[in-house]
Amino acid sequence: MFELLGLIAFLVVGGIVIGAFIAVLAFAKLLLNVILLPVKIIFLPIIAILVLVKLAVLLTVGVAVVGVMVAVLVPLAVVAAMVIVPIAVIASIA
Repeated sequence: MFELLGLIAFLVVGGIVIGAFIAVLAFAKLLLNVILLPVKIIFLPIIAILVLVKLAVLLTVGVAVVGVMVAVLVPLAVVAAMVIVPIAVIASIA
């Protein structure tokens, strides 16, 4: 009987210790968030500017790639039209 009582007491104390440990971790997390809030507020505009610059660079690179593709494909289309149109005209006559 005393063994069962000792086991239950051990489990209750263990549960209290684990609960206290979780409460301390939650408090430490809250404290860390409160301490780091000014740092977060200071760096937020800098991060926003970096994201904006990144988006601008990606947009510029995308426009440049599309421009190069158009600059390559338009002359190829003209050459293809110069070859295909006479063949089509000759085929329509025959």
